Amino acid sequence: MWAWALWALPLLCPGGRAALPAKPENISCIYYYRENFTCTWSPDTEAGDTWYRVRRTYSSGHKNDTCNPTSETPTSCSFFPPITIPDSYTIQVEAQNADGTVESDVTHWPLVTIVKMEPPVIYSVTPVLGIKRMLQIQWAKPELAPASSELKCRLRFRTANSTPWMEVSFEKEKGIERNHTYNLTGLQAFTEYEVALRCAARESAFWSGWSPVRSGATEEEAPLGLDLWRVLGPARENGSRPVRLLWKVSRAQKALERALSYRVWFFPENTTNLTETVTTHPQLELTLGAEAYRVSVVAYNSLGQSPAATLRIPAAAEEAFPGIDAVQARLSQDRLVVAWQSSAPHADSWMVEWLPDLDSEPPTLSWEAVTGARNWTIRQDELTPLQCYNISVYPMWQDRVGKPYSVQAYAKEGVPSAGPVTKAEGIGVKTVTITWEEIPKHQRNGFIRSYTIFYQAEGGEAFAKTVGASALRCGLESLRRKTSYSVRVMASTSAGGVNGTRINFKTLSISVLEICLVAALGGGGMLILSVLAAACGLQKPKLKHLCWPEVPNPAESSLAAWRGRGLKDKPNLKEGDDVSTEDGILKPHAAPSDLIDKLAVNFGNFQEEVSAEEAGKGQENILGGDKNEYVTSPFRPYCLLEPLTEAPPTVAEAPPREPQSLCSGSQEGTSPEAEEQLVPSAQRPGPASACEEEGAPNPYLKNSVTTREFLVSEELPDQTKRAT
Repeated sequence: MWAWALWALPLLCPGGRAALPAKPENISCIYYYRENFTCTWSPDTEAGDTWYRVRRTYSSGHKNDTCNPTSETPTSCSFFPPITIPDSYTIQVEAQNADGTVESDVTHWPLVTIVKMEPPVIYSVTPVLGIKRMLQIQWAKPELAPASSELKCRLRFRTANSTPWMEVSFEKEKGIERNHTYNLTGLQAFTEYEVALRCAARESAFWSGWSPVRSGATEEEAPLGLDLWRVLGPARENGSRPVRLLWKVSRAQKALERALSYRVWFFPENTTNLTETVTTHPQLELTLGAEAYRVSVVAYNSLGQSPAATLRIPAAAEEAFPGIDAVQARLSQDRLVVAWQSSAPHADSWMVEWLPDLDSEPPTLSWEAVTGARNWTIRQDELTPLQCYNISVYPMWQDRVGKPYSVQAYAKEGVPSAGPVTKAEGIGVKTVTITWEEIPKHQRNGFIRSYTIFYQAEGGEAFAKTVGASALRCGLESLRRKTSYSVRVMASTSAGGVNGTRINFKTLSISVLEICLVAALGGGGMLILSVLAAACGLQKPKLKHLCWPEVPNPAESSLAAWRGRGLKDKPNLKEGDDVSTEDGILKPHAAPSDLIDKLAVNFGNFQEEVSAEEAGKGQENILGGDKNEYVTSPFRPYCLLEPLTEAPPTVAEAPPREPQSLCSGSQEGTSPEAEEQLVPSAQRPGPASACEEEGAPNPYLKNSVTTREFLVSEELPDQTKRAT
C-alpha cells in the first residue's frame, strides 16, 4: 500500500516530477586543417543545470574518446591532433542534469568534406611585358592546407575605387608545390586593379577566408578608337552657330585609358580650308558657319594614336534623313531597355542620347553609340529615380546623322509629390465644370495615368469619375439644386495616386435660362394684354381722338392768304415798291413759297414783331392820334378793320391775324352799341374787312393772337357819354 503511494506521489505533485534535459540537435562539425576538430549543437535553453559531453569514434570504430565543453563555450567542443585525413568520425552528444541523461542521434563526418584551410597568400600583381590588358598574380597555398587534396579557388577583382567585384574560378591539382601563378586577362589598358583570392579542398563545403587585397596596373597601350558626337546650337543673326564636340573611348573597346591628348581637324565640306587644334579635354566648343562641315578627332599617347573618328556637321538649312519608325522604353528587372524599329536599310549604327527633363537648370547630356543592335540598356542605379528622362535615338550612316526619334522614360516611378490645384467653374443648377492645373514636372515622379474626381453632397453619398491623363477639366451632371458639394481631384501614376486641394461650391436655385423664360413669358403676356386693351379702346371715338389727335397741316393754313390781303388795295404806293399793276388795279406781290415754313419755324420772332408793332399803334391811336382807327378791348377780342386812308404796311409790319373766334359775340358786360361808338361810322370796315365765320380756332395760329392792354384816354368816357 505504501509502495503504491510513493509511486503516485510524483504524479500528484508536479513540482517533484523529474525534468530530463532536452535532446541535443543540429550538430555541426568542421575540421580546421591541422588545428582542431570542432563540433557545435543547439543549446538547452530550458534547463540551467545541464552539462554536455561529446563522444568521438574514429579509425573505423576502433578508437574513441570524449570531449567536455568549457564554461565559456558550453555548446561547443574541440578535439585536437592527432587528426588525420582521410578518416571518418562518429559524433554523439550527451546531455545530463540532476534528473537524468539524454543522448543525441549519432552523426557521421568524413573529414575530407568538412576540412577548412587558411586563406592563400598573394605575393604580387604585375603586368607581363609585351602582353597588353593582362595581370599575372603570384600566390601560394597556406601552410595549413591538405597536400593530398585538389584545390578549387576563386579570384575576385575590380578597378580601383569601384564598388562591384567580378570573380573568376580555377582549380589546382594536388601536389607539394606551394607557389602558383594565375594570369588575369581581358582587362583594360593602363588601369589599376584590386584582387583577392580564396581556396578550398575540392570535396569540402567550407571555403577559406579571402586573402588580403593586392593592387596592380596593366600596361599602357596606344588608343584603339573613339566615339564622336556633337550638339548643335541655334543659328545666330550673322549665320554662325555654336557646335559642341564630344568624344570618349569607344564602348566596343572597353578600355579606360589615362588622360590623353586629342587632335581635332574641321573644315567646310566644299573647301580645303583646314583648321587644326589640340586639347586635353574630351570636348571642344566651336563656332561654325551655316554650311556643312566635316570633323575628325584622333587620340594619341607615347605609344601611338587611335584611328580617326569622323563626323559630318550638316548645313543649317539641311533636312536630316529619316531612319527610325518607333522607339519604346520599358523596365526589365533592374534595367531600362530602349528598343527601336527602323525601315532604313542603310543605317548601320545608332546614337542614343539621354538627359533629365528639367525646367530649372541646364541638364547634363549623356550619350552612347550602339552598333549591330536595335536596343540599348542601362542599369537603373545609373539613373536618378523619380526623374523623367528624354531619350533620343539618332540613325547614323557612315559619318552622317539622321533625324532623331525621342521618348520619355522613368527609371523608377513613384506617387506624385502634390496633387492638382482644383477650381469650380460654370456652376449651374444641376451641373458644374471642375478644372485643375497640371502638376509640375518635378512633382509628378512618374507618368500621370489618370485623374479621378471625387465629389460629395453635404450629408450625401460620395461619387467618383475618372478621366484620362490628357484631360484638365471634367463636367459633373445630375447634381441637386441649391446644394453644397465638396470636390477633390486625385492624380495617379503607376505607383499610386495623391489627392489635390479640396474645394466647396453650391449649386444655383434657379438658372439664367429659367429667369429669361419667366421674363419672356411675363413680358409676352403684358404685351398681349396691352394690344388687346388698345384694340378695345380704339372702338371708342373719344379715346381714339385722345390718343391720336388730328394735327392741321400748316400748308393749308389761311395765314398766307391773310397776309396777302393786308397788302391788297393799299393806296399811295411809291415808286420802287414791289407791287404789280394790271388793268390799273394794284395787286400785291405773291407770297414767297417758303413763307408758311418760315412762319412755322420762326414763329417766335414773328410773334414778337407783330406784338411790338401792334402795341405801339394801339397806344398811339388810343392816346388821341390823328389816325386813331380802332382800339383793343381787354374784355373782347378785336376784329381787324381795313382802313381806307391808312398807308399800306411795309413788309416788316406784318398785319395782325384774324382769328375766327374773335367775332363770335360780345364779351360779357359790353354792348354792341358801345362798341360802335368807339369806332367812327366812316371808318367801319366794309364787307371785305368783315371777320371770318365763326369756327374752331386753328392750333397753329392760336398762340399768335396778341392780347393788348386796353389804354383809354381820360376824355374817352365823356365821348362815350356824348355818343349815347
